Amino acid sequence: MHRAALSEVLMTGWNKLGRDSFVATAQWPRGHSFYTPEHGLHDPLLLCETIRQASTLLAHVGYHIPLGHHLTWSRLQYTLVPEVMRIGKTPADIQLHVVCSDIRYHRSIPVTMSMHMEATRDGVPFATAGVRFAGHSPAVYKRLRAGRGEVEEVFAKAPQPPEPVSRSAVGRLRKQDIVLAPTSERGLWQLRVDTSHPVLFDHALDHVPGMLLLEAVRQAAHAMEPGRATALLPTSMDVSFNRYIEFDEPCWIEAGPAPTTASSAGTRSAIRVNAVQKGFSAFHASAELADAAWI
Repeated sequence: MHRAALSEVLMTGWNKLGRDSFVATAQWPRGHSFYTPEHGLHDPLLLCETIRQASTLLAHVGYHIPLGHHLTWSRLQYTLVPEVMRIGKTPADIQLHVVCSDIRYHRSIPVTMSMHMEATRDGVPFATAGVRFAGHSPAVYKRLRAGRGEVEEVFAKAPQPPEPVSRSAVGRLRKQDIVLAPTSERGLWQLRVDTSHPVLFDHALDHVPGMLLLEAVRQAAHAMEPGRATALLPTSMDVSFNRYIEFDEPCWIEAGPAPTTASSAGTRSAIRVNAVQKGFSAFHASAELADAAWI
């Protein structure tokens, strides 16, 4: 699952159902230091982390991609029913039904693939998701990251993060969990990358991880509504990862309102977010969010 801390591993098992179909199981804790519950609801980004861990697990055990290979997302989509995210009296047992497709092989090892997932909780369907990613051998990854140095070296040289926006602006209680820094322009922030964060960086990396960018989407949505007192839950996202985001150059988060879908008009807010580094769009996301207090 590419996690150093056992306490951050959500997956509990897997089984192969067919040539390219699997079931994977996970358990969500009733509380988490970073994916914090709001109004008695599990954080939807726990689903995203579960998708990340499940795709990583199945890539390695289901398709024998070697553990030393680097897995890189290019696309992530999910939609969930927030009412099913309510926290119970015990941890939530999650089941993912996974179908893999669009698999391209090199010497019997997948180099790109897609996974479609349907999530259930206690037999109740509550989310669908899709992810596409590539697997790079150490040699290929070294060529892709030419001139960047070894992972541990790049990680050690990451600059100190800038001062964050206020806690109330993004609905966060701890400074270390804030991933946006202020600018003088409305709808624009500098991405705040704190490599000492125990969850987002529980091991050395040479680029900004995808989960930090998903958190930036959520926080940008909060920051677009100054004075908001209740949490926003991202009930759907459609995300493209276009380039690696580096530590040594500022990355700018641009956000603006987006139209909601017909089914959610009046009950959800929507946002588009773009991450720009060195003049290039490195990441783009559209998301719909629900007010946690009304679920």
